[in-house]
Amino acid sequence: MPLIYTSLTLAFSLSLLGTLMFRSHLMSTLLCLEGMMLAIFVTTSISTLSTHNNLSFMLPIIILVFAACEAAVGLALLVTISNSYGNDYVQNLNLLQC
Repeated sequence: MPLIYTSLTLAFSLSLLGTLMFRSHLMSTLLCLEGMMLAIFVTTSISTLSTHNNLSFMLPIIILVFAACEAAVGLALLVTISNSYGNDYVQNLNLLQC
């Protein structure tokens, strides 16, 4: 069992590192955020099943809903930026840029 948690922690850490390293393009940032949400979803699913707590069975579904909403908003933002500027640089999100 600790091997599963170790690999999920490693997956979350690598996704976080990817978000910090490849933050120039919005598409790569969104993919890394989805990896983080997937690791959180699997971790909560495994911990819910292992504790047999009836009150926490809803938590993985709520996390999955938030991940779907985050993906939808991120893709809408990606389409808007790529149509407006022709690329997917995160620096185009800054409205105060001269």
